[in-house]
Amino acid sequence: MINKLKFWKTSKENDALEERINALKELPMPKHVAIIMDGNGRWAKKRALPRVAGHHEGMKRVRRITRLASKLGIEVLTLYAFSTENWKRPKSEVDYLMKLPGEFLGTFLPELKEENVRVQMMGYKDKLPKHTLGAVGKAITETEHNNGLILNFALNYGSRDEIVRAVKNIVHDVKKGKLTEKDITEANFSNYLMSHSLRDPDLLIRTSGEIRLSNFMLWQLAYTEFFFSDVLWPDFNEENLVEAIEVYQQRSRRYGGLKSEGVEE
Repeated sequence: MINKLKFWKTSKENDALEERINALKELPMPKHVAIIMDGNGRWAKKRALPRVAGHHEGMKRVRRITRLASKLGIEVLTLYAFSTENWKRPKSEVDYLMKLPGEFLGTFLPELKEENVRVQMMGYKDKLPKHTLGAVGKAITETEHNNGLILNFALNYGSRDEIVRAVKNIVHDVKKGKLTEKDITEANFSNYLMSHSLRDPDLLIRTSGEIRLSNFMLWQLAYTEFFFSDVLWPDFNEENLVEAIEVYQQRSRRYGGLKSEGVEE
C-alpha cells in the first residue's frame, strides 16, 4: 500500500513538472544558460562523506540537467567545471576532479551522440593531464557534426586571465598591422575571447547560496540575468532548473533601454 502511495505521488509530481515544462516552451527560452556548479564539498560534509563523494554526485546532476536542457531546446549549456584557482585545492581532490571528465564522458558519450549534443570546451589546456584532455578531445571529435545542444565545459578557465590574454593578442595584431585602433570594438574584442563562437549567456545560475561570479565569464555576463539558488549542486534537479527559467521568463530584458524598447534577441 505504501509503495502504491509513493508511486502515485511520484507520478503526480512528474505530471506537474511536465506541465511546467510545456508552459516554459510557450515563452521565450534562454538560448544560452551558464551554471556555476557550487556546493559539492558542502553536500558531502553534511553527510560525513569525503569531498570527492560530492563531486561524484555532482557529475550525475550534470547528466540530468543536460538532458532537460536538450529537451527544452536550449542552444548552449556552459558548465563551470574547474577554475584556474581550483589548482589550490588538495592534490588528491584535484586529481579526482581531473578523472571526472573521463568517467562522465566514458558513460554518457553514447547518449550525447544519440541526442545530437555537441561537446565543446573553453579553458587552458597546458596544465590539464593527458587523460583529461584525451577524454574531452574524444567527445569533441565524436560529436563535432551534431547540431543540437552545445554542452560547453569551462575547464581550467579563468575570466580575468582570458581578458588579459585577449588584450595582449589585440596589441599583437595591431603591431602586425592586422588591426587599427578603429577596429577595436566590443564585437571585435569578443572575437578574442574563448567563447567567441558562442552568444553571450542569457541566464546564469549559481547554486549553493553563494552570490558572486568567481572569475567566470566577466565580460560575457554584462547583460545576463542572474539566478542564485540555495540548493547545493548535487541536489539541483530538473524542477530547480525549471524554476530558474520561470524566473528568467518573468523578467524584462532591456539591455540598457526602456521597457518599451527592450527586444529579446
